[in-house]
Amino acid sequence: MSETTIKLHPISVYLKIWLLLFVLSTFSYMVDFYEVQGYLRWGLILIFMFLKAGLIIAIFMHLAWERLSLIYTILIPPLAIIALIVLMASEANYIFLSRIIFFKFI
Repeated sequence: MSETTIKLHPISVYLKIWLLLFVLSTFSYMVDFYEVQGYLRWGLILIFMFLKAGLIIAIFMHLAWERLSLIYTILIPPLAIIALIVLMASEANYIFLSRIIFFKFI
């Protein structure tokens, strides 16, 4: 018979992640506080959002300690969807510009 061992992580790991999440949330708040505008604003908000989501998934959902196949199963579909959204957005811009050019000459 084999014994099953429950792997416990030290509380310090969780406290450090909580602190890091607090710091990232503070940075996210500061983007609004200092009234950053335009693409820089949305870029910073998205960066902080993805960093916080990644930390939560990796540590609190224990994905960092899972097998690589499970990580691929969870991460590949959203990445594929994001890639398809980017492709659709670029095609939409192409169609929009084509229509502007076409209707301009009519």
